[in-house]
Amino acid sequence: MHATRSLAAAALLSLLALCGVGCAGPAPDAGDAAPDGPVDPGLTEYLPDATPEHGDWLMLRLPAEMPHLNPVTSTDAYSSTILAYVFDPLLDRDTDTLEMTPWLAESWEVSPDHLVYTFHLREGLVFSDGVPLTSEDVKFTFDRILDPAVDAPHLRSYFTDLVSVEAPDPRTVRVTCSKPYYRHLVMIGSTQVIPKHVYGVGDFNNHPANRAPVGSGMYVLESWTTGQELILARNPRFWGTALRGWPHFDKIRYAVITDDNAAFQLLARGDLDSMALTPEDWTRRANTPRFRERFNRFTSNRPAYTYIGWNLRKPQFADKRVRRALAMLLDRETILREIYKGLGMAVHSGFMPGTPEYNASLAAVPFDPAGAARLLEEAGWKDTDNDAVLDKDGSALRFETLLTNQNPVAEKILTVYKEELARAGVELVIRPMEWASMLDRVDKRDFDSVIMGWQMPPDPDPYQIWHSSQADKGSNYVGFLNPEADKLIEDARVTFDAAERVRLYHRFQEILMDEQPYLFMLAPKALLAADKRIQGIRSHPFGMDEREWFVPKALQRYGN
Repeated sequence: MHATRSLAAAALLSLLALCGVGCAGPAPDAGDAAPDGPVDPGLTEYLPDATPEHGDWLMLRLPAEMPHLNPVTSTDAYSSTILAYVFDPLLDRDTDTLEMTPWLAESWEVSPDHLVYTFHLREGLVFSDGVPLTSEDVKFTFDRILDPAVDAPHLRSYFTDLVSVEAPDPRTVRVTCSKPYYRHLVMIGSTQVIPKHVYGVGDFNNHPANRAPVGSGMYVLESWTTGQELILARNPRFWGTALRGWPHFDKIRYAVITDDNAAFQLLARGDLDSMALTPEDWTRRANTPRFRERFNRFTSNRPAYTYIGWNLRKPQFADKRVRRALAMLLDRETILREIYKGLGMAVHSGFMPGTPEYNASLAAVPFDPAGAARLLEEAGWKDTDNDAVLDKDGSALRFETLLTNQNPVAEKILTVYKEELARAGVELVIRPMEWASMLDRVDKRDFDSVIMGWQMPPDPDPYQIWHSSQADKGSNYVGFLNPEADKLIEDARVTFDAAERVRLYHRFQEILMDEQPYLFMLAPKALLAADKRIQGIRSHPFGMDEREWFVPKALQRYGN
């Protein structure tokens, strides 16, 4: 998809970075009491265009701390947020048309058979340490991605057909593929380039630069204080300022704040400029006259969804009837209404509602406790020892669900779910964990189930998440194995006819609906508050672009 793992949003999606399932619960009000009456859905208009000005700091929140920063091996949305500022890809993507546009490469050609991609780099490209960026660095980047010893199965899944990456001269890169793939230009073009002179020495998977990355992007990582903050500073050698005018801010400070209530209080008193809001805060604390006098609010559909993933290697999840029964015990509509305040929509597959790829003809799994009980009995689960928990062959229908610490929305969902499961004779153990520790267990396949989210780009490819080749080491960590699904995914990859690709994906979703490897839940809306001094906020089909934000000189607070 190149999907980004999270619970909330990232440079595409956290959260759904993994704050994706939700973010906060009630807390003492920072302003006036929320007004009675219908909930304000938020602004439908974004701030008007203005002439950008440079200077000031942008103060933001990081809801969880990433394990490391490496554009090849990092997989979570929080890392993606930082890396997008520090590293550059060959091509950028127009935020409105979604077409690929020049970036490190000023031009490119694609052979008629879609097998050879030739990129021509701009003159004068340099990394933040002053060393020139050449085609050898691009080749080195892809060589590392393709190296089986490098911990990058999530990226490697998109480049299985690359035969060679050549650097015939310092400004030319030639990529040759064994067969066509409709996303080759997108994936090759969006890969962030790393410097060979830095990452070519030492243990790549555990490189010192994972804590002090060196890239060619508009910012450098000035400091990283574990558990407290990351500060990005303007890269004085950034080659692209003359091209786009970026970056506007002198520095961007990300405060690591895992608690949503604490983060909202910092926002309300002006220590943060902008942050994603929870549905609870959106409808109450951020909906008061005092708050709205100082902050603008924005809401939009977000290209991300939440789910509970079942580890299909576990015997209690081996039977698809059990998985469907578990899905029938989740009351999505009540969760959407009571926890999300109606700010989202239910989903039944890994494609976004409203896009051509989404199979809207499929009937959603209903909330049906009686039907779930029948399915469980049919699958052989009965309470033979009268302990109120179903069992089969001496094993109880009991499982643990991992979630991140300080994620009260996810915890609320699981608490509601736990009660319904208990009434059906199923025992759920809710297991909060630190973000990095949870990712480690998921990557090691050491879990029963996990509540997370995926962020998705345009023209999605489900290979990364669902192809069987990604089950042992990759993003198919639930272990979904289905030959027909594999064939559909593989055929879609070489199909350049969008309508035919949609047909293949619709059939693929029928298989997902039947197999239920995930308990698909919701696509929550993006809810954002921003200090009114922040200008340049605009809506785009797949989210906002923070590179456009700035503060007029008269409203600047920090720096000189």
